[in-house]
Amino acid sequence: MVQKININTIRKYKTEKEKFSVLTAYDCYTAKYIDEAGIDIVLIGDSLAMVALGYENTNSVGVEEMGIFTRAVAKGVKHAMVITDMPFLSYHSSVEDAVKNCGQMIKFGANGVKIEGGSDYIISVIERLTQVGIPVMGHLGFTPQFLNQLGGYKIQGKTEETTKEILCQAKKLEQAGVFSIVLEMVPENSAKYITENLKVPTISCGAGRYCDAQVLVSDDVFGKYPEFKPKFARKYGDMGKLIFDCAKQYNEDVKSGKFPSAEEIF
Repeated sequence: MVQKININTIRKYKTEKEKFSVLTAYDCYTAKYIDEAGIDIVLIGDSLAMVALGYENTNSVGVEEMGIFTRAVAKGVKHAMVITDMPFLSYHSSVEDAVKNCGQMIKFGANGVKIEGGSDYIISVIERLTQVGIPVMGHLGFTPQFLNQLGGYKIQGKTEETTKEILCQAKKLEQAGVFSIVLEMVPENSAKYITENLKVPTISCGAGRYCDAQVLVSDDVFGKYPEFKPKFARKYGDMGKLIFDCAKQYNEDVKSGKFPSAEEIF
């Protein structure tokens, strides 16, 4: 029997100062492979808007699309915790809509959801979600769904004052019941200070080495998405080249008559 990671596992990692890993997935078999590799949390990130659907930014993806990808990923995972990134405006209009949309992802197989921000309204959403049994991962620092309001991709928490503001928001999220908090594009020293002053684990997305965990977009890790690679991402492979080479060889074999061979026919 495979031991399923849950919020108690994640809390234990923090207590025992054990690092854990988070990686995105958007389809069943990518999820299966990274789950078997030992990744602790598989995130259906709204980054799929760009890397899977070709949209310009993450705000373009909707609840229905996230539901399709959640179902696919959940079918491939046995060990990791599955978290769905709730898309833009899926939890903003009312607490009731937030519970409905987040609850739908749980029905589709997610073990929890991730939502961005730390306003009083977001706090009320988190409180209600946790009350009805939906685990919530918070997200502070640079929050992509607030891209237009932030005025672009800008590092957050660059001063002592703004770092304390993020910590204040983080403590409110913690009190509201989140089991972890993503810190995105926050200077390493600021993230370290925030992490050391929280009981829940922090997950670095370009927030340095002192958070309790790290998260990356799998397409960046695998070398599949060529349009843009963040400074904080590391490319571990070149899947883009592999796909190109395989398709090119197949194309040549078909046109030259090398495929199919005598062994590949009935």
